Amino acid sequence: MNAKPIGLLAVVATLGACANGSGVVKVVIPPGTSLRVAADSLANSGVIHAKPLFRLYATIRGWSADIPAGTYALRRGAGWETILSALRGGKGRIAVVTVPEGFSVAQIAHLLETKLGVSADSMRAAVSDSELLHQVDDPTATLEGYLFPDTYTFPQGTTAREAVRAMVRHFEQVWRPEWTARLDSIPMSRHDVLTLASIVEKEAKLPEERPVIAAVYMNRLRDGMLLESDPTVQYALGGHEARVLDRQLRVDSPYNTYKHKGLPPGPIASPGRASIVAALYPARVPYKYFVAFPDGHHEFRLDLAAHRVAAAAARRAWDAWYAHGHSGGAPPMADTTRAKKLGGTAPASGPGR
Repeated sequence: MNAKPIGLLAVVATLGACANGSGVVKVVIPPGTSLRVAADSLANSGVIHAKPLFRLYATIRGWSADIPAGTYALRRGAGWETILSALRGGKGRIAVVTVPEGFSVAQIAHLLETKLGVSADSMRAAVSDSELLHQVDDPTATLEGYLFPDTYTFPQGTTAREAVRAMVRHFEQVWRPEWTARLDSIPMSRHDVLTLASIVEKEAKLPEERPVIAAVYMNRLRDGMLLESDPTVQYALGGHEARVLDRQLRVDSPYNTYKHKGLPPGPIASPGRASIVAALYPARVPYKYFVAFPDGHHEFRLDLAAHRVAAAAARRAWDAWYAHGHSGGAPPMADTTRAKKLGGTAPASGPGR
């Protein structure tokens, strides 16, 4: 009774697999997708050929129900039984997680909790993994700055620990040997570079300004000046307010660069490659001050007197920007500038004032 079906299964599977290529591809299955529609998606992605034969094979195997929606990672050339097994019950689904540049550990944790369904407790433990902290030579309590921003694909059931390890491993792969050699010329540790790069990541809105912003901070560090960076204060406050109030500049934290000289203890976010390069190779400019304008660009100045003039112009630009109905929410291209918060009484000082 079973000899013919089994023989037919073997022949059909062999005929279908012969034309397949190789490599892993992503296949998106929308909600309510039938076997017929799924076969079309699989064929369009090159996972299968001979759609009618594949449908026949699946039917003989007794499966024709709707396929669970999601993104699947499937290998071209895989046997049809392997493909069906991955589709059944959504076993082969993957989570595509994009970590934006400038995200903090807290934001990344929330993203992974949402995308992977991991718990907040498991994320807290993962980003405080002492083994990983030692591996990257991070002296702080978390892996802030070492979870490289990129797009990741995680298979179903990925744990918080596995996801965090994958992001740290990617960071190590991105970090280049010549960057390590560069550290002797700055001189800074890799941790210092990542800390500076994270501040640049939060400050810069225009790519071409990253090396100049990095140079401003390097110049201030060299001259023993306070960095006075709003993003570090935001990090100290534990929030992501668009505007930092003057009273908040007094927050008691080693991350408050309005009170403590030098770099903060560690990164305040995950910097991307461009910001890391900017911190390693800052522009050769003498500027010590900058102020942001509503269109995202910054004006850079050498001395405080010239900076105050630029800050006054920025304040007028921000007043006009808000007057045109932009009072609610963060500005479109700048989330950190003291000029737009000072009003007419407080003097302009650090990079963001």
